[in-house]
Amino acid sequence: MESATSNRIARAATSVRLAAGVMLLATSVAACSTPAPASALPLTQVQDIPLPGAASRLDYQALDAGAKRIYIAHLGDGTVHAVDLGTGTVAGTVPGVPSVHGVTLAPDRHLLLAAASGTNDVAIINTGTLAVTGRVPAGNTPDGIAYDPVHGKAYVSNEHDHAETVIDLVTGRAKGSIEIGGEAGNTVFDPVSGTILVNVQNRGELLSIDPSTDTVITRIPLSDCGSNHGLYVDGANKLAFIACEDNAKLLVLDLQSKQVTARFDTGAAPDVLAFDEGLHRLYVASESGVVTVFDEQDRGLVLKASGKLAENAHTVAVDQGTHRVYFPLQDVNGHAVLRVMDPVR
Repeated sequence: MESATSNRIARAATSVRLAAGVMLLATSVAACSTPAPASALPLTQVQDIPLPGAASRLDYQALDAGAKRIYIAHLGDGTVHAVDLGTGTVAGTVPGVPSVHGVTLAPDRHLLLAAASGTNDVAIINTGTLAVTGRVPAGNTPDGIAYDPVHGKAYVSNEHDHAETVIDLVTGRAKGSIEIGGEAGNTVFDPVSGTILVNVQNRGELLSIDPSTDTVITRIPLSDCGSNHGLYVDGANKLAFIACEDNAKLLVLDLQSKQVTARFDTGAAPDVLAFDEGLHRLYVASESGVVTVFDEQDRGLVLKASGKLAENAHTVAVDQGTHRVYFPLQDVNGHAVLRVMDPVR
């Protein structure tokens, strides 16, 4: 074990490197007590779009690039905002979604799914009218949602449960549940493999589900990962990027070999991940407000920058067409805003 003096020296050296803007090619970003400022990030601010409601917690987003609209879960208000990205204004707000966490689009069905943990159900919302057309019971604390357009089903992470709820979007009813053996972190659909991937966050596992049978087909153990919650899957390169909430790590998992190939440090309590497919750039947003940016190279990641964007900047989304990056911020001068940023290339 290193001494306290050695740790302080290591942190100081890392701080100098970050301040100098040197790209690190190592497999981890050393944490420092004072994060770099937002100016260290390869992003320039375009605007802050005011959001209705209180300066309270915001959560996941769902971006519809074709409709130029982004949907934002306003957890603290129990609402979902629809923001018009063309005009930079709020097109409407869906009320009555208590403690809303995850929001996911089924664009081919013109539906938005919103996980309401306050009522342990999922609201089905018509994206044209922003009306709630149905509610489907879920498990304890529904959070992330994945949509499989091939089978017309949605898979809901029940964070404080041991099961994944399956919703049949043809009927608008629960199809059943899948026992996963622990608390569900984020859930994603991988269109390349055609499987559903789920973080089992209190067991340090990533499992895959066959949506044709709704059965668990693989379990991959994850070492050195405290509460594997955030998840993004790069299906084309057969990689999974996994955020470890409790020990501020990001893992790179090779889905072919089922081995963790790299580990990085992030801001404290990393949460939502977003990936720019065109720029091959990964954004990791954390509860501490630190955003860490990586470039994907040769089926791996290279740290580009890390800096504190704002308090509670824990959620992020990317427009694949424009490459713009979106950060809902709960309290900027007493107001909730959607911060719009352009990448520096």
